[in-house]
Amino acid sequence: MAKQEENAVSLYRTPLYSLAQELKARLTSFGGWEMPVQFSGITHEHEAVRNKAGMFDISHMGKFTLQGKNLISQLQTLVPSDLTRLQPGQAQYTVLLNPEGGIIDDIIFYFQGENPSGNQQGVMIVNAATTNKDKTWILQHLDANEVTFQDLSSEKILIAVQGPKAVEYLQPFVQADLTPVKAFGHLEATVLGKPAFLARTGYTGEDGFEVMLDPQVGIELWRRLHNAGVVPCGLGARDTLRLEAAMALYGQDIDDTTTPLEAGLGWLVHLDTKGDFIGRPILERQKAVGVERRLVGLQMQGRNIARHGYQVLSAGKVVGEVTSGTLSPTLGYPIALAYVPTQLAIVNQQLEVEIRGKTYPAVVVKKPFYRSKTRVTN
Repeated sequence: MAKQEENAVSLYRTPLYSLAQELKARLTSFGGWEMPVQFSGITHEHEAVRNKAGMFDISHMGKFTLQGKNLISQLQTLVPSDLTRLQPGQAQYTVLLNPEGGIIDDIIFYFQGENPSGNQQGVMIVNAATTNKDKTWILQHLDANEVTFQDLSSEKILIAVQGPKAVEYLQPFVQADLTPVKAFGHLEATVLGKPAFLARTGYTGEDGFEVMLDPQVGIELWRRLHNAGVVPCGLGARDTLRLEAAMALYGQDIDDTTTPLEAGLGWLVHLDTKGDFIGRPILERQKAVGVERRLVGLQMQGRNIARHGYQVLSAGKVVGEVTSGTLSPTLGYPIALAYVPTQLAIVNQQLEVEIRGKTYPAVVVKKPFYRSKTRVTN
């Protein structure tokens, strides 16, 4: 997005910033951007997404398009997932890895198949704070003669419409029928008479679509959805929703020092069906001998909330650290994610969390904490 007037911290603003101001949203700094943390209140926004529909401005996220004759084989070396499995109109959530097997970023790659000139093409969505880092890394490792890379981050708006009634609210503005699109499916369609990219993906654990389109059309779509009754949501509800669904937040739950096997993302690692990729030797070794720590779900045994950075203890000894924690609006009790030694990463394992100098009981529980009954599957 274009940088607006310089201030002390030089925050970026998305094209929907003025609409957030109109709605008197509370704003916060996030990944170099000035973003709404809440509009009508985190609990109200959270419940709207779980029960009906909410919408998020996620225009701050990085948006790349790639094309080339051998695009998939070029990307295969950057991720542990086998992208050759993808059919046109399908997508893969995966991670970019460094040589140590650490996660540079978690991304979604949407495969669009071949264009009329015979080039494979796709869209890649990456995290806001890592957009420049990811772009540099990708360009360093792709053959510029083979792949055309375009950064659309500043040119497009991205709106996430999420919840059991998301499609019902979005459909009137989209020319194509959204009903047959499966989870992680995507298509190019006309929205309010203009071209757009729509994907049945999201970061809330609910059904919904993420819509990428030109700024003026995106502003109009936001207004139309709001008038129809879709609740504007900020980063606060986005965090409580994703944590209930045990979805990792880059920079907290995963980073360049954690591997996908440690982070519970082993399902992204397809060692048996693909060739070499950056970080493969490390993941092969971890697969063979096991990892020393794992990211687990914790349920606090009381009302005390375990926050990011709090220490986890077992038998009075510090054994790990909380990466994310909140009071779950849906479940009504505090939940958290934490890295603990593998031998303690067992469901029903009793642990403790240190909160303001005192320790409070916690128990390891199965992830995710919440699973939608209405979410569309593959």
